[in-house]
Amino acid sequence: MGLKIWLDGKLVDQEDAKISVFDHGLLYGDGVFEGIRIYNGHVFELDAHIRRLYESAKAIRLAIPISSEELTGAVRETVEANGLSDGYIRLVVTRGAGTLGLNPFICKRSSIFIIADKIQLYPEELYEKGMKIISATTVRNHPLAIPPQAKSLNYLNNILAKIEALDSNVPEAIMYNHEGYVAEATGDNVFIVKDGVIFVPPVEAGALPGITRNIVIKLAQKENLQVVEKNLTRFDLYVCDEFFLTGTAAEVIGIVEIDGRMIGDGRPGPITCLLRKKFFEYAHGKEK
Repeated sequence: MGLKIWLDGKLVDQEDAKISVFDHGLLYGDGVFEGIRIYNGHVFELDAHIRRLYESAKAIRLAIPISSEELTGAVRETVEANGLSDGYIRLVVTRGAGTLGLNPFICKRSSIFIIADKIQLYPEELYEKGMKIISATTVRNHPLAIPPQAKSLNYLNNILAKIEALDSNVPEAIMYNHEGYVAEATGDNVFIVKDGVIFVPPVEAGALPGITRNIVIKLAQKENLQVVEKNLTRFDLYVCDEFFLTGTAAEVIGIVEIDGRMIGDGRPGPITCLLRKKFFEYAHGKEK
């Protein structure tokens, strides 16, 4: 049996979930999206994701044609219709059908679709042993070109860096901004640990303000760990004691090598493992 997709106000069968070839989301990558997790039948941090979606839309002058309350209800309806207790939601708002010109205001109404499905995570072995990554030569988009805080459908910048990672037989790459500071990975936020202090690049460096990133910072502070937002260089990554990435799909995953340099003792470090455990407990409602 196929999935039920929520499309512009109603649930339709997977094979009937179609949008126009004139949709500017397809023609120009003009739209916004959110990736959201489902844990134990509960949609994780849904309010924060919906809020970020509307902020992203506002930043690109995209009008979402329904209220945040209606959209929240639509997400829950889609999860229920697909009988999911654990999985992943992709919530997308496109500019809608228009002409072959760039003018977005010709598109009369934006289109919304919601997919709820199982998720393919990194293999468990990667969480236990840690991940190897590289530095990308693809520079993060300048913040005055495309604001990194807007989670748009325009993902070619990230995709080009991802291709570099895959060409190097690793799953992820670190992207640096035009000043040479760490921005983020192709789909995840960056954290390092040095001398017991956790460092995370500021959003201004070109990072998406990740929902998981924010939760991990709060969980770390709850464990009386010091978290400092500061610009990081490639050198900082090379000489840190621990290194991990956070994201909706990845959750918390340790990095054990970058550009051929081993991190720490070559295994996910104690703070990484603690925060992965604390995040799991938080996400599954088992937090002490």
